Amino acid sequence: MEFQDILYVKYNGRARITINRPLKLNAFTNLTLQEMIRALLDAWTDKNVGVVIITGAGDRAFSTGGDQSIRTKGGYVGSGSPEVGFEGLDNLPLANNHALLLQLIRTIPKPVVAMVNGYAIGGGHVIHVVCDLTVLKIAKQEQKTQALKEI
Repeated sequence: MEFQDILYVKYNGRARITINRPLKLNAFTNLTLQEMIRALLDAWTDKNVGVVIITGAGDRAFSTGGDQSIRTKGGYVGSGSPEVGFEGLDNLPLANNHALLLQLIRTIPKPVVAMVNGYAIGGGHVIHVVCDLTVLKIAKQEQKTQALKEI
């Protein structure tokens, strides 16, 4: 499987899906969501995978939700092209693909762990909320100190 917006790796009984758009704070597009759906389906059917990990690339954000640079006055719309996307999912508005991803996360018969490594805003926040477990990753000592002060 080849992906453009995510990194997908399987190792030691784990499948790790990394939203790989760090310059956009891992904001997602329809393509990102479709690739995550494909990876989750693969992890679901792979008998060697016991747990799925979802994370974001870099140390600034897990995901900041839908990519605002592709949003139109009508909201997030599909491309309308039957040639693009996975199983015609590109024709759906972004919110529909997001809902499909959330449903898969909730129904996969394997634990799904969100490794949150920064901002989790909007639709990105919802992704980590529907996971079975969320683990906060704090990369730098000064961030750890600040996080403890805020608790």
